[in-house]
Amino acid sequence: MDLKEEDILGDKIGGHWYYVAKGKAMRRFIGDRYVPEVLDVGAGSGIFSRQLLDQGVCESAVCVDPNYPNEWDEVQNGKSIKFVKSLDQTTQKLVLMMDVLEHVEDDVGLLKMYTDTMPDGGHVLITVPAFQFMWSGHDVFLEHYRRYTILTMEKVIRDAGLVPLKSRYFFGSLFPVVAAMRLPKRVLFEKGKLEGKSELKVYPGWLNKALIGLHDIERETLFHVNKMFGLSVFVLCGKVK
Repeated sequence: MDLKEEDILGDKIGGHWYYVAKGKAMRRFIGDRYVPEVLDVGAGSGIFSRQLLDQGVCESAVCVDPNYPNEWDEVQNGKSIKFVKSLDQTTQKLVLMMDVLEHVEDDVGLLKMYTDTMPDGGHVLITVPAFQFMWSGHDVFLEHYRRYTILTMEKVIRDAGLVPLKSRYFFGSLFPVVAAMRLPKRVLFEKGKLEGKSELKVYPGWLNKALIGLHDIERETLFHVNKMFGLSVFVLCGKVK
C-alpha cells in the first residue's frame, strides 16, 4: 500500500471498504497456506500483514518499506510485527507485494531483489492496478509508472524467474462505473497532463458497508473465474528449483 493513502484515511483505514475487500480477496487467494512468518514488501502501515496475523495465516510479520522514518516493533493481536527499511535476505516463504511494482521503473528487478534469496517452494502474492487505458489522476498522484494486465504481470513474473500459479482480476463490479468516469478524461487530456489527485476518501458508514457487501458477493461468485476485467490484478506465483 502507499503511505500517501494512509495519510488520507488515517485511523479509518482498517475499516475502509477498499482495504477490507482487498484483504478478504487476498485471504481467499492465499488459500489454506500457513507460514510462520510473512514478508510484506512496501507495506505502509502493514494493514494486510495485520489481517493475516489476525486470521492465523502466520505467527509473525516483517514489513519493509524504504520510506519509513525509522524502524520499530509492534504487537498485533499478541503476535510480532516488525517494521524495517530494508532487508539483506528473504527467509520467509510467503511474500506480499500489494500494489508495489507499479511504483518502480524496474519492476522485474524489484521482484528479483526480494525473491532471489527466497527459499524454494516459497510463494509471492502480487496485486497491481489493472489496464493502462484506465490511467487516471489517481495514478499520477501515487506516482505510478504503469498499470498491468494479467498477461503483462505474468511476463514480469517469468522474467524474474518465478512461475505464475493463479491470476485473476478483482473489483470487477466497479469496473464499468470507474471506466465511465475515467475514459472521458483520457480523451480530453494526455496522460502527462492529468491532474494528480487521489480518488480515495472516507465514505458514509452505510455506503462503506454497501461496498464491502458488494465485493463480498463478487468474491464468492466472479473472483475465482474472472480473467476478463477489474481494477486490480491478483497473481499468486511460486519459486521452484
